Amino acid sequence: MSVLIFRLNGVDDDEAADVRQLLDDNGFPYHETGAGFLGLGTAGLWLLQAEHKREARALIDAYQQQRAARLSAEYRALCDAGRAETAWQRALQHPFRTAFHLAGIAAILYLMLVPFLTLGR
Repeated sequence: MSVLIFRLNGVDDDEAADVRQLLDDNGFPYHETGAGFLGLGTAGLWLLQAEHKREARALIDAYQQQRAARLSAEYRALCDAGRAETAWQRALQHPFRTAFHLAGIAAILYLMLVPFLTLGR
């Protein structure tokens, strides 16, 4: 019986490719499912032999720990060099989206506060 070993929803393409390669290199047969037309399904890698779940999960967990450490070190190096992208830089890259988000926040705040501001009238 197949068992879900790795969810692909929200996973970077390079990480998904690395996990596929990891499973292939270690001889774990699997199949992949997509999220479907509306994205409501479970996109993931399914291990075909449930008895190998523990070993495959251990390999994936070790890979993810190594990946997290590597990405964290890369980010720290970028921060130390002053090249890490800041929220302000990201906002300036997409000015219309930023303005839209700020307008939405202002509208929500207005709708939340208007009952209190008009309470004494």
